[in-house]
Amino acid sequence: MGKFKNEIIRFWNDEEGMGVVELVLIIIVLVGLVVLFKKQITSLVSSILTKMTNQANQI
Repeated sequence: MGKFKNEIIRFWNDEEGMGVVELVLIIIVLVGLVVLFKKQITSLVSSILTKMTNQANQI
């Protein structure tokens, strides 16, 4: 019974998988932000590309 208890304590204290969970949560938040601000991001990128094209044509 003592060995089983030690294995449970070792498993509980193991933090190896915490990086993966944090990474998944960060990705979920970023995807959510992109979905929320899709229209604004699209218009910003479009505006920047239009300005770049206009300036490239002037050269």
